[in-house]
Amino acid sequence: MALFLKILLTEFIAEMGDKTQLMLVALTSRYKIRDIVIGTAAAVLVLNGIAVLTGGLISELIPTWLIRLIAAAAFLFFALTSLKGNDEEEEKEEAKGKFRFAPLTIFCTFFVAELGDKTQLTAVTFGANEGLNSALIVWLACSIGLFAADIIGMLIGYFLKNKLADGVLLNLLAFVIFSVFGMFTLRQGLQLLFGISSEMIWPIIAVVIILYVLFVFRITKTKKGINKKWQQNESN
Repeated sequence: MALFLKILLTEFIAEMGDKTQLMLVALTSRYKIRDIVIGTAAAVLVLNGIAVLTGGLISELIPTWLIRLIAAAAFLFFALTSLKGNDEEEEKEEAKGKFRFAPLTIFCTFFVAELGDKTQLTAVTFGANEGLNSALIVWLACSIGLFAADIIGMLIGYFLKNKLADGVLLNLLAFVIFSVFGMFTLRQGLQLLFGISSEMIWPIIAVVIILYVLFVFRITKTKKGINKKWQQNESN
């Protein structure tokens, strides 16, 4: 029991304020809590199972720079989708699709974002130290500690969603969170890929940020034009 509690608390503390916990705050602007719980729980169990049983084999087989670039792409994609909001017509038309695919989308996003993170490395460390005889205890303790911290992120997100009118500010918060994580993760991936210093990588990131802002401005302007045209058609 002492080992279980030690690992659980360590994993819980390691996840507090981590990017994946904040990511779940952002995901509440787009998905139902049921889908987030299912997707996150599955990802947590699989990730910790892999970490404990394989001792970080994934990190050896998949280059860290590739993991970071995939995670960056996922973050930026969700930043852009956060700008769409939650139109009632879209929700009605895509309700069945969301029900089927939302947990899988959340699973993949959380899985990629958590790969190589400090919480996974913590699980790898405990798994190596305690051995296969304690693998089940380590797996359960790591999973429960990680998921408990992430539940806090979900609750914060849904509290904000209920308090903020129309979810506009929450969508904006989600966009900012995902964009910031995306850019910093992209910096890490490019730095690992090219093996250059942070000072040399920032000009590249600056160019990417400018192009990203221009792209966001364009799609936002396009969306406003479509909404305005739709409102005119409705009034006629």
